Amino acid sequence: MKKVVVTLMILLLSTTQYAQDYDFGKVSKQELESKICSQDSSANAVVLYKSEKISFEYIQGEGFMQNREVHERIKIYNKDGFNWATKKVRLYNRSAANSESLSSLKGYTFNLIGGKVEKEKLKKDGVFEELANKYWKYESFSMPNVKEGCVVEYTYKIKSPYLQIDDIDFQYTIPIVKYDLKISTPEYYIYNKLLNPKSTYIPKLNLTTVNNSFTIHSKERVANGGWSATKTEFSQSKTDYLDNVITSNEENIPALKREPLVDNINNYKAKLILELTAIKYPNQPLESFSSTWEKVTKRIYDSDEFGVQLDKTGYFEQDIEALIGGETNDAKKISLIYDYVKRKVKWNGYYGYRTDNGVRKAYKEGSGNVGDINLMLVSMLRSANIKANPVLLSTKNHGIPLFPTRQGFNYVVCMIEDVNFNVLLDATNTYSTANILPVRALNWQGRVIRENGSSAWIDLQPKEKSEETVLLNISINPDLTLEGKVRENLTHYVAMQHRDRYAHVNHDDLIKMYEKNKGEIVIENLELNNLKDVEKPLQITYDFQSNDGIEEIAGKLYFSPMLFLATSENPFKQTKRNYPITMDFPVFSKYMVNVMIPEGYEVETLPENSAVDFNNGAAKLTYIVRKNGQYLQLLVNLDVNTTLVLPEDYENFKSFFKSSVEKHNEKVVLKKIL
Repeated sequence: MKKVVVTLMILLLSTTQYAQDYDFGKVSKQELESKICSQDSSANAVVLYKSEKISFEYIQGEGFMQNREVHERIKIYNKDGFNWATKKVRLYNRSAANSESLSSLKGYTFNLIGGKVEKEKLKKDGVFEELANKYWKYESFSMPNVKEGCVVEYTYKIKSPYLQIDDIDFQYTIPIVKYDLKISTPEYYIYNKLLNPKSTYIPKLNLTTVNNSFTIHSKERVANGGWSATKTEFSQSKTDYLDNVITSNEENIPALKREPLVDNINNYKAKLILELTAIKYPNQPLESFSSTWEKVTKRIYDSDEFGVQLDKTGYFEQDIEALIGGETNDAKKISLIYDYVKRKVKWNGYYGYRTDNGVRKAYKEGSGNVGDINLMLVSMLRSANIKANPVLLSTKNHGIPLFPTRQGFNYVVCMIEDVNFNVLLDATNTYSTANILPVRALNWQGRVIRENGSSAWIDLQPKEKSEETVLLNISINPDLTLEGKVRENLTHYVAMQHRDRYAHVNHDDLIKMYEKNKGEIVIENLELNNLKDVEKPLQITYDFQSNDGIEEIAGKLYFSPMLFLATSENPFKQTKRNYPITMDFPVFSKYMVNVMIPEGYEVETLPENSAVDFNNGAAKLTYIVRKNGQYLQLLVNLDVNTTLVLPEDYENFKSFFKSSVEKHNEKVVLKKIL
């Protein structure tokens, strides 16, 4: 009995040590032997340990500098988790004196080879630097010798001359076993602390104060009564102050699970946001940074890289005068200038509400970031006496700002405010049209800044439905193959998405793309009309032959009249939804199918006509099928009026889509005429 007790104690002690020993470089055999995450069996990787320490160090002549130390240990279970062996760190990169730097980078990959723990060091050839734009750069590193079952561990420091503190992420898309956080800020700097209210996981924060100090060294030349006229005296003075300390020690943090149709999963991540609201030095007045959106937008508008750029007109005046000539119709002038900017200056792929190259240089070189292009568009429209203003916004991948800050915006578009119409324009996308912004910009609301200095929120969500109308004609051949013709008519966002995807694809590859996921089908005579004429609906036509659309059982023919147009499965399979379903735009899909009944057959059964509703018209499906002479005629309408479904409505929405999928796939049965 004593032997059993001793054995259990040894096991308990070794387990406790394994769970608590997170010294850098001391990865245990038990960690490498682990085959599955006990917290989440579906996880491809797990953060065994994360430590983050943020503090401020006083540097004489420079002031307080921010230091951030990061240590992470990650277990990788399979190939789908290999991406966790690469880390990308964003650093502000304005000038030598105003940039952040990464240092003290160390890393190892640990593998279990023949029962022994072996480690391989991160080397210089695994470290990369990438310039994003003139404001930001990325330091990336990829750990060596990554295999299934390995553990990667790294540590690094970031030095920053800025008092602003980046958001503290408590959640990843994989679980975190243990996370230790410590943030120490001098009492002179007052931060507003906010935990993301949209997160379902709320970490615990502990607030304390500790004593700290810094010393200033000085030297002075003073008069000397001896042989030398002056001498140097050295002195030092010590300043005591308090550090406000935030600590958090979290365990078993769940993964932030991705769900279908979520605007940005990071909007729901557990994180701590620290906003610098004031500075109060000893014997000096309080300097407040508490802001409003009005103040934020004014500071942006007054900056050299925003409002000043709007006032520059000399570089384009002659060209715009030649373009619009004596045109007096405002709508025509808007169209001419908008199309001109889209042709003249191509988007280089970089976001930003500020100009990168400057409007003059972007115009000359024919390339620029979002700010370069859309501020130029505003300026040109104003020069033509069009009431145009910039609209600041945050893109979907940037998230939704929770308090007033310039960092809350990363994009700008143009808005025309007229007594007869309001129009949103974005010239970065060739296939955008009036009020059809790129999907990346459809994020809740934007802030319009007018010439008189006023600003206001505007809704960015599309109001007009995008339409997809499909006509499908089907004939059934004696050998039970199918052939027919498809005509599609697409408008607004549906048309823009198709143009973005297919406009630059050659004809043969385009046919292959259309044949994909349609079963055993051959497509011929494919035509896309109005592909470049974005003011007109996109029209798609093609002929097809199919070998697997019909099934014969005991002399009867079974087939779904929607064929390859049918939605095959319900995308909403979860039993519970944590986050809202967000759709980019309202859409109306109309399918009209005509099936010629083959000679010698008659209809035995047809699907029932039905109508399915979600939330009193927020979405609606109608399904009508009938026999008309020698034809079967099917009409299916799917009308989605909402772009947001809350978690509490998920079950009903899931049921609605389940019914839609079932109706799409219901069979018609034909029998032989006796």
